Amino acid sequence: MSQLKTQKNDGNIQEFLNSVTDEIKRKNSLLILKLMQEITGEEPSMWGNSIIGFGEYQYKYASGREGSWFLTGFSPRKQNLTLYIMSSFEEYDSLLSNLGKYKTGKSCLYINNLDDVDKNILGELIRKSVDYMRNQTI
Repeated sequence: MSQLKTQKNDGNIQEFLNSVTDEIKRKNSLLILKLMQEITGEEPSMWGNSIIGFGEYQYKYASGREGSWFLTGFSPRKQNLTLYIMSSFEEYDSLLSNLGKYKTGKSCLYINNLDDVDKNILGELIRKSVDYMRNQTI
């Protein structure tokens, strides 16, 4: 069975964030780093070459595929900041309706600039997702 390409590694987070050329995105990334670390109580780790993850959980699908993934994380992508909300967004309509300017994918929250969102609501969204994931057996 093949492994995921994106694996936890010992990459240097500060070097990675210092390599972000967009100054606003780099500053936003440092704020998200601090926020996620406070919420999770976990030290950040590099996952692959462009994702910073916090915590870890084990999953196993009915197909037999299993592995490890982070509880929450983010990546300063070229187009936007991508935050990984692993519980997805189904239970968070009230939070999202007050968050501000964003887009979502299945478990991805896309933000162009932290100034576009309510940081307290963002923190609550991350906290609820992390709590949910810590209580799951997948």
